[in-house]
Amino acid sequence: MRILLLGGHGFVGQNIAALLGPNHELVIASRQDGLDLTDLAATRDRLAAVQPEVIVNCAANVGSLNYVSVKAAEVVDQNLRMLLNVYRAVAEVCAHAVVVNPVANCAFPGDLDVYREDLFWLGEVHRSVLSYGSTRRMMLVLSECYAMQHGVRSVNLLTPNMYGPHDSTDPNKAHALNALVSRVVQAQAEGRPEITVWGTGTPVREWLYAGDFARVLASALPILRDQALDRPVNVARNAGWSVREILDRIVAEVGYDGRVVWDRDRPDGAPRKVMDDERFVSVFGDFAFTPLSDGIRATIAHYRSVLPY
Repeated sequence: MRILLLGGHGFVGQNIAALLGPNHELVIASRQDGLDLTDLAATRDRLAAVQPEVIVNCAANVGSLNYVSVKAAEVVDQNLRMLLNVYRAVAEVCAHAVVVNPVANCAFPGDLDVYREDLFWLGEVHRSVLSYGSTRRMMLVLSECYAMQHGVRSVNLLTPNMYGPHDSTDPNKAHALNALVSRVVQAQAEGRPEITVWGTGTPVREWLYAGDFARVLASALPILRDQALDRPVNVARNAGWSVREILDRIVAEVGYDGRVVWDRDRPDGAPRKVMDDERFVSVFGDFAFTPLSDGIRATIAHYRSVLPY
């Protein structure tokens, strides 16, 4: 299968490439390869040349809560331009391709207790992620509109907070759990007596190992045109852990004996993000997620291998 992986050198993209590369005709395209998705002509030319059967769209400008607030205009501008250009180019030069969108769960209404697919539009995204979450909502809007007018098929996989190897070493750009791992690993290596963490630690999140998302995607490839994927599907196991619980696990696994200071003047974000798994189980059955402890150990090992000391 010829798969075009947009953003293939990023965090999620690298995990997908590692799994799918040996078994498919995988073409990776990103800024690192000279493709600027904010340039419509360049996007159209690359898609026309590749003629993919599947496009996995992992390209995004994203970072921490602080990053998507401080860079809010830049984040919304670049992400919208990329999405608009990808769909327009697909419609013009390869409308036969299936577009697969990983959709971060920050697109859900921020005040839900459990994120169920049929509640996706019943409220506003949390203000802390307004710039990025709103663009993830646009993935579903574009999916529907381009299907209506051009017959372009999209599969939208709604994802919890992802973590694992290959994310940024900059805590301001890394995903939440990875940022915590990198800070603790760095603090231990440098002998720092304490670290400061934003917020109270009370928000509850569902955490998805990025390698698991790659395995779900691999399982979805043979059924991309099945009715089971006509609607968005949570990649979920309906389980959550607080940020404080996650940090405690990281500290114990790293063996860091310094003090953790919670900066309660900093924002927490939405109080709870746990995703309903009923639709996921109906499509993917008894998919075996990586145990949280194993995923954290693998993430720690990665950061120990790449962080400069």
